[in-house]
Amino acid sequence: MTLDTPRIDSKSVGNPLRYRRLEELEEGLDALPRGPWDRGRVELIVARTAGGRRERPDRVRLEADAGIPGDAWGRQQGRAITAMEFDVAELIANGQPLALFGDNFYLTLDLSTDNLPAGSRVRVGGAVLEVTAMPHNGCRKFRARFGADALQFVSKTELRHRNLRGIYMRTVEGGEIAPGDPAEVIARALLPASDAKPLS
Repeated sequence: MTLDTPRIDSKSVGNPLRYRRLEELEEGLDALPRGPWDRGRVELIVARTAGGRRERPDRVRLEADAGIPGDAWGRQQGRAITAMEFDVAELIANGQPLALFGDNFYLTLDLSTDNLPAGSRVRVGGAVLEVTAMPHNGCRKFRARFGADALQFVSKTELRHRNLRGIYMRTVEGGEIAPGDPAEVIARALLPASDAKPLS
């Protein structure tokens, strides 16, 4: 079964009454507990089909080096899957549907560079995904859906390590994934020395 969200597609914009100010976003982030470092879960799956129309499948099967079948991200070599932290997405969306972001997986898991440097691997349901080095940045569509302050929020230099806009991943081992499945870190890559934080 697939749950459709027919009113959301590549042309959809957000509700300006739902846009949060930068100060609200920063305060909200400070109040959020950090996601689990080792084992979280899949909260939502979204696929972008023809015309950018969002669908919320209740189960997907990934194949190695491919994204969600039929999804637009899957046609981009080397960055076939996008993921966001569920709580961060809810903070930014402020009551708007999370499918408006257009990312594939919404996870209760810390997606920061500190926890998941490029090359780290996460078992999501029955599949194994690897974090890529490609940065996931906000764009004009993101601004149109969540406001200028939200774009500034996810782009702030001092917050870039948190990957608030999300991350790109690739499928290393295929398998089925459904909402509610575990998302478990199985291998962490080492941070480059230039990115490592000094011990306090």
